[in-house]
Amino acid sequence: MASRYYQEMQESFRNNNKSREFPAHTAKVHSVAWSCDGRRLASGSFDKTASVFVLEKDRLVKENNYRGHGDSVDQLCWHPTNPDVFVTASGDKTIRIWDVRTTKCTATVNTKGENINICWSPDGQTIAVGNKDDVVTFIDVKSHRSRAEEQFKFEVNEISWNNDNDMFFLTNGNGCINILSYPELKPIQSINAHPSNCICIKFDPTGKYFATGSADALVSLWTVEELVCVRCFSRLDWPVRTLSFSHDGKMLASASEDHFIDIAEVETGEKLWEVQCESPTFTVAWHPKRPLLAYACDDKEGKYDNNREAGTVKLFGLPNDS
Repeated sequence: MASRYYQEMQESFRNNNKSREFPAHTAKVHSVAWSCDGRRLASGSFDKTASVFVLEKDRLVKENNYRGHGDSVDQLCWHPTNPDVFVTASGDKTIRIWDVRTTKCTATVNTKGENINICWSPDGQTIAVGNKDDVVTFIDVKSHRSRAEEQFKFEVNEISWNNDNDMFFLTNGNGCINILSYPELKPIQSINAHPSNCICIKFDPTGKYFATGSADALVSLWTVEELVCVRCFSRLDWPVRTLSFSHDGKMLASASEDHFIDIAEVETGEKLWEVQCESPTFTVAWHPKRPLLAYACDDKEGKYDNNREAGTVKLFGLPNDS
């Protein structure tokens, strides 16, 4: 028997399954993220810039383009509670903090290597950034100085705090999830999660679960309390690059080089919906209050000129008649 939630969301997506795309960049988009209040969406691109859109009813309106990085913006995230501030990680060996009220860069912090992963602690006080040399640097948001720096002996992929801010998680190239205490950064546990490279990790907003995506094309769902794997989602055929939980923690979107985004019901593992894409998907992000999914794909411009990248941001979950 399908759950009531399942039936409600199926009905909702039947009426709201339109995707729309919005020009954002001159090259491919690596990362999309919503501000905590859901008013704005930011995107980071290979074109060395970040863009910010304002969500107006059923469309994204471009507000600003943020320049300053000397290399690709690989990942970005917003302050957990301040909807005006976000941070970008770049291959130019810096991270930059931006404020949408002044549209200026409020801080540039130099780091040791080319940055690929970034996350903000739930208490808003620390930014963690990981680079290509598997060093994670913890930066104090007020002083913009490094609080700690950890060199790991394995390939570090995605990084994240738990919602309680007392543990720090890393996914690694050997298929493991490494868990450190925070702020002590002492190893607590290493979980053999996947037989191959463990790529991404996300915590659900309710704090009950976290999910990991792997090169084996599987998404696994774990309880935060017992660190037990409760189910696997196996509808994708390619390495899972990106994950996002819906605002209520009941849906999980996952994407890869498959030409669709899988939307699963968390409690049953059932497929709720599938968003069709024409190319691999780099990044997905559920809106923090509504069943709206932002995403970006490896799109090429037009049918004739296949070398130009499109650099668009897409939104799924819009009313069919919009």
